[in-house]
Amino acid sequence: MVAAYDRTVPSSTAAIARGYRACEALARAHYENFPVASRLLPASMRPHVAAVYAFARVADDMADEGHDAPEARRAKLHAWQQRLHRAAGDVPTAAEERDDLIFAALGHTIRSCELPLALFDDLLSAFGQDITTNRYASWADLFDYGRRSANPVGRLVLLIGGYRSDELALSSDALCTALQLTNFWQDIGRDWRAGRLYLPLDVLDATG
Repeated sequence: MVAAYDRTVPSSTAAIARGYRACEALARAHYENFPVASRLLPASMRPHVAAVYAFARVADDMADEGHDAPEARRAKLHAWQQRLHRAAGDVPTAAEERDDLIFAALGHTIRSCELPLALFDDLLSAFGQDITTNRYASWADLFDYGRRSANPVGRLVLLIGGYRSDELALSSDALCTALQLTNFWQDIGRDWRAGRLYLPLDVLDATG
């Protein structure tokens, strides 16, 4: 991935280069990883996909991992969102800590690929919802969660690939929602033990 990055950005932006390497390392190391920035992707896309993944992975862990009180988790997510908006407009001059490196890379990705911040904000709103919401009354509620937790990822990948089509975006939304629901059904046992249930309550009530 680093070699691909070095061909597409100036070598003088050392902080950004280190940032992409840190994002790739996080993608490789996390226990819940899927094949991020696969070699099936064009080389020019891999660094940007890894940057988006690293941003979302850390934010999701803020909501789900550890034993912080809900207020503390929401405060962390709010600070993460503020850093996101700053990074979109700032070119880093130095980055050493992991989070600094992630935002150095992500800021470059947002500017290079012209990614809308609203998609990242949607992701963060879904992660924030995970902190306090553990039941969903209806399919509409579940689909709204998926619209913010899964669909933005597909749209970001399309934009990174240079595809800006409403028709493709809607097809991506359908696929990402289906994958989100599949993930729910796959993890029912683990989610139940964690106190969550991603099944519509009105369906459970109707079926007994």
